[in-house]
Amino acid sequence: MSQPRPPLKPLDEALAELLGRAQPLSASESVSTFDADSRVLAEDLRSPLQVPPQDNSAMDGYAVRSGEIVHEGVSLPVSQRIAAGSAPLPLAPGSVARIFTGAPVPPGADAIVMQEDAAAQGQDAVRIMRVPEAGQWIRRSGEDVSKGGLVLARGERLTPAALGLAASIGKATVQVARRPRVALFSTGDELVMPGEVAPQQMKPGAIYNSNRFFLSALLRRLGCEVSDRGIVADQFEATRQALQDASRDSDLILTSGGVSLGEEDHIKPAVQSLGSLDLWQIAIKPGKPFAYGRIGDAHFMGLPGNPVSSFVTFLLLVRPFLLKLQGASRLQPSASRLPAHFNWPRADKRREFLRVCRNAQGGLDLFANQSSGVLTSAVWGDGLVDNLPGQTIAHGDVVNFIAFAELMA
Repeated sequence: MSQPRPPLKPLDEALAELLGRAQPLSASESVSTFDADSRVLAEDLRSPLQVPPQDNSAMDGYAVRSGEIVHEGVSLPVSQRIAAGSAPLPLAPGSVARIFTGAPVPPGADAIVMQEDAAAQGQDAVRIMRVPEAGQWIRRSGEDVSKGGLVLARGERLTPAALGLAASIGKATVQVARRPRVALFSTGDELVMPGEVAPQQMKPGAIYNSNRFFLSALLRRLGCEVSDRGIVADQFEATRQALQDASRDSDLILTSGGVSLGEEDHIKPAVQSLGSLDLWQIAIKPGKPFAYGRIGDAHFMGLPGNPVSSFVTFLLLVRPFLLKLQGASRLQPSASRLPAHFNWPRADKRREFLRVCRNAQGGLDLFANQSSGVLTSAVWGDGLVDNLPGQTIAHGDVVNFIAFAELMA
C-alpha cells in the first residue's frame, strides 16, 4: 500500500527551515574597495574623521559676514581668493572672499553668496545683489559623517554609493565575507549546449540547456565563485560521482532537473547514498519540486527542470540562503503595492508568482502565458506578483509586486 503524500510545504516555512541551516561562512578576506561591489561587509566601518573635514562652500561665489550686508547693492572689497584644497586666512572685516565649490569657509564668514547673486567690479571688489541669510550655501563639517560614527554596518551588501562612502573615510581596502563556492550542474540526456549542435540538427526530444546560463549568471551576481560542472548523464553512478566530486570543494551544490520521482531522476538516490536529503513539495506555482540536503560539508539544493520554475525557486529560496551564508543582514526584497491592470479569475491552492510588467499608467500588465516552461515571460516582465493561495485578482485590485531589479541585484 502506497504511503500518502505529505502536504505541500508553505513557502515561508520552507524558507525559514533553509535559513536555519545556513550558517554564515566563517572566513573573510580583505579586498580593494574598487573591487568590493556587491560583496558583503564583514566588519563595521567607523569614521576616523569628519566628512566633510571642515565647513566648505556648496557654491562658487563669495564668502561673507551676513551681518555686514543689510540691503541689496552693497559693494565690498575682495580680500582673498579661496580654491578647493587651500587654507584660507580669517576674513577681514568689511570684505568678502572669492570662493569656489568645495573650498573651506574662512574663519569669520557665516554665509556664501553664489556668484549669480553678485556682480564683480573688476578683480578687487564685488556688488552683492541679494541680502544673504546666515548659514546659506555652507556645508557643515561632519554633516555627512561624524568622527567615530558608524558609516557602514557589518552584513551590508556594498553598493557603488557605499564604496564611495567607504573611500570618503579613507578605506582603500575593506574586509568582506568569503565568496560562497558553488558547484553547478544540470541533469538530463535531453539537454544540449548551444553551439554544440545546430538547431536544424537537433534530435527529437532534445532541448538547449537554458537553465545553466541564467543560474550561472544569478550566482555570479550574488558574489559566488561558480564551478560549472556541465551536464551529467541520466545514470545513477554518473550522478553519484559528480555529486561526490563537487562536495569536496564546494559550499553549495546546485542542480536543475532530476528532483522528481521518475525512473530517470537519479538525484534523490544519489544524494541519499552520499549524505542526507529532504525532498520537498512546496506550495508555490511555478516551482513545486525542490530538494535540500547535505553531502559532507556541502549543502545541496535541487531545483526543478522547467526554466521558469527553476528561475523562480532560485530567487525565492536559493538567493536568501546564499546571502545568509555571506552574513548579509538583508535577505529579502521589499514588495510594492501596485494596481493590477488584469484579471486573474482562477484561484489556485498554491501561492502563485505571476510574471508582470509595469506600464505607463503605473499599473501591472500580465504576461499572457504563465506556463512554467515559458522563459519569455521572465524576460518580458520586470517582476512578480506575489498572489496568496485561493486569491483571485480583479482589474484594479492592489497587489504585492516584487521587482526583478531587487531579486537579481
